[in-house]
Amino acid sequence: MMIKKYALFFIVLLAWVGILGQSNVDKSRKNAITVAIEMASPAVASINVTQVRRYSVNPFQRDPWFEYFFPPQIRQREVKGSGSGVVISPNGYVLTNNHVVENATTIIVQLPGGDEFNAEVVGVDMITDLALLKLDGSDFPFVNMGNSDDLIIGEWAIALGNPFGLFDVNQQPTATVGIISGKDLDFGLQSGKVFQDMIQTDAAINPGNSGGPLVNANGELIGINTFIFTGSNVGQGSIGIGFAIPINRARRIAEELKTKGRIERDFSTGLRAQPLDRKTALYLDIPITEGVIVTHIMKNSPAEKAQLEYGDVIIAVENEKVLSLEDILEIIEINDLRPGDKVKLRIWRDGRYFNKTLKLGKL
Repeated sequence: MMIKKYALFFIVLLAWVGILGQSNVDKSRKNAITVAIEMASPAVASINVTQVRRYSVNPFQRDPWFEYFFPPQIRQREVKGSGSGVVISPNGYVLTNNHVVENATTIIVQLPGGDEFNAEVVGVDMITDLALLKLDGSDFPFVNMGNSDDLIIGEWAIALGNPFGLFDVNQQPTATVGIISGKDLDFGLQSGKVFQDMIQTDAAINPGNSGGPLVNANGELIGINTFIFTGSNVGQGSIGIGFAIPINRARRIAEELKTKGRIERDFSTGLRAQPLDRKTALYLDIPITEGVIVTHIMKNSPAEKAQLEYGDVIIAVENEKVLSLEDILEIIEINDLRPGDKVKLRIWRDGRYFNKTLKLGKL
């Protein structure tokens, strides 16, 4: 009888230890990554759009002679597209890429769980490829903001979004995990867009991820996933080289779009200039042959307030060599400088080099 009691006791004990062990195993499966995904996922949006695209119809297969007499017909058609976004405030502001919603006639935002909303475009910025949308309602789940100036190479990075429309299958975002592979990558001006200070990650980013959040191990938003390198094969998916717009830059754009509906980049320098060539340098007895020579200073302008003078040779702007006025304007654009921002100039005057600071004015 005693043996049966002890046997029963050991059976109960082993069962209890097994249950406790299983509980510990379940707990051990949770880590910083799973917790971060749980925190950020409710704010991830699937964005489905109907866009108008233009195309040409030419019955003569682009024969130059026939095209002269019968120009191609331009037609329009509606196409469906999808991307990702992220809710950044409880009152329904959604941040995404401009190329996700560009030329859209309808924008439907779906949140985890299946709730759908018609989205209003608050404003877009083609230069940074960002767009701000607004959902009608309140108490939306939103993501916490991180600090993209404080990234560590090698720290965890999690991409969340709607690759290949998979969000529509179960009304949940897809998560991919990697690290911060690089930061502060400058691609300059690319097809009318400026990609500066970009974050590189090897977390898989695929078509449909555009506009979605890149978060850190704390579940904080650190970037907006924007584009990938795909190698030489056309249509190839992720090869582990993706790029995100840093959230500090995106947040600044979003705030300006929220308050003004547009990004004010119409600035004035108050100067006119022309490229310095060898002939002009020889005529003016200038010992340098590369730069931009100031030919006019407008009254009460930023250039006059910066104490620039007629005949000054601007050789660098923001530490970048310039050879034309277009170079100066492009550098200002690439650095996303606006009216009120200061521009560093390196100039030559009367045999000496000077550093000047010009505060951009409104056009």
